[in-house]
Amino acid sequence: MQRLLLGIDRLSTIVGQTFAWSILLLTAVVVYEVFVRYVFRAPTSWGYDVSYMLYGTLFMMAGAYALSRNGHVRGDFLYRNFRPRLQAWFDLVLFILFFFPAIFAFMISGWHFFTDSFRQNERSMFSPTGPVIWPFKLLIPVVGVLLLLQGLVEVVRCIQCIRSGTWPQRLSDVEELEQQILAAAAEKDPEVLAREMAKSGKIPGERAADEHTGR
Repeated sequence: MQRLLLGIDRLSTIVGQTFAWSILLLTAVVVYEVFVRYVFRAPTSWGYDVSYMLYGTLFMMAGAYALSRNGHVRGDFLYRNFRPRLQAWFDLVLFILFFFPAIFAFMISGWHFFTDSFRQNERSMFSPTGPVIWPFKLLIPVVGVLLLLQGLVEVVRCIQCIRSGTWPQRLSDVEELEQQILAAAAEKDPEVLAREMAKSGKIPGERAADEHTGR
């Protein structure tokens, strides 16, 4: 079971990290558009369409990847103080009541958007060139499937946590130094923690080190 869960995590990771390169293409398009617009007074007829399609692609295709890393923003000022079992119960209820109904609606409506666009060979109305946009709309149901798969993985993790009392393993990326320090704070002496924060060059850490040394 764990291999299957991590396998879907890897699928979400591959998709998210592959489409993350869209940000470089988006940056190049925007820079080029600004350059020719203000230097040569010759704006492109395709820059706007390409930029919003690239941004939408980046935003959508990263959804399952963010979910696999538990990276979506949440108001966790209470949640983070709950025991793992209570956290899992909260997540499970929210997935059932809100996540899955929204994802099914997203997939169904997205498929209708795509089929209608494909039948009409829909083109953008925002520029004279009018590039076709139905391939872009195809991403909507695809993203829905990826989010559905990752959501099922998260539900299984919730059930495992409810049974065992601890969250199961998930894939993780490189953490920021601040996160590593905070994670180790409960296990280390305040003096050691202050020195590490000061070494990292962060102002709060430097202030803590100064206070400890009496400066």
